[in-house]
Amino acid sequence: MKIIKSPKILHQELVKLRLRDSKVGFVPTMGALHDGHLSLVRASNRENDVTVVSIFVNPTQFGPREDFSKYPRVFGKDKKLLQRLKVDFLFCPSVRGIYPEGLGKRGQTITPCLPPFVSNAKWPRLAKGLCGKFRPGHFQGVVTVVSKLLNIVGSCRLYLGAKDYQQAVVIRQMVKDYGLNARVRIQPIVREKDGLAMSSRNRYLSQEERLRARKISQVLFALKRDVLKREKTLNVLKNQTLTELKKHVGQVQYLEIVDPVTLIRLKKFQRGMAALTACFVGKTRLIDNVIIRFP
Repeated sequence: MKIIKSPKILHQELVKLRLRDSKVGFVPTMGALHDGHLSLVRASNRENDVTVVSIFVNPTQFGPREDFSKYPRVFGKDKKLLQRLKVDFLFCPSVRGIYPEGLGKRGQTITPCLPPFVSNAKWPRLAKGLCGKFRPGHFQGVVTVVSKLLNIVGSCRLYLGAKDYQQAVVIRQMVKDYGLNARVRIQPIVREKDGLAMSSRNRYLSQEERLRARKISQVLFALKRDVLKREKTLNVLKNQTLTELKKHVGQVQYLEIVDPVTLIRLKKFQRGMAALTACFVGKTRLIDNVIIRFP
């Protein structure tokens, strides 16, 4: 595994490989890797000749009340995990390497990496609700860093996890809006044995909080079962689920049933739906979702 810090060197290495018709898979991460991340790496290894994983804790997606400095950084452990999976390139750039133009106030980028010909991008609408409502500027930071990383990596398959469902949908639309040469591959959520969606934030949960956190997925899967029965209206089922969630978590930021592509809130049943939630258990913010499809 080659460890590369320079964007220019990584780009040059991948250009050489593409000249030999090598297919490239790319997994962007902020490190603190778990089996959810590793499932993306395995998918890339299966489908491509070359796998690139980036580890970059992106300051532009952290809000004023979110502590960028406290995000877990365990590079040595992450490196060993990626070596075991025979990743070809580990890209770990500096903040200056990704943002040579500098950062704006509170870490927000001052020059988003947007093509000048794009005036009608659709991703901002997808970013407005759900997590976007509670984390202003977050998705602008995500879109900025991913567009920059894709410009460095070049033509690739881009692997994203479904746990961060809104983020994956926003990035997929951004790639389409800006005509970036990447095929987005959204992979299923990987869960712990107790059903809790794997997340770097799970390490912050106490034993008692962990017991409460596992209820989030249980409540969502119960909602899925009830929706498929169609015995009650969607609104009634949503309210029942919200009441049940509140019994187990400290705060529910949102629970919504939306169209899985447009993320528009649904009032009636349709063939495909997504139920998404963000909750606080103690001081830890957790997100989860289930996809619901009628046969």
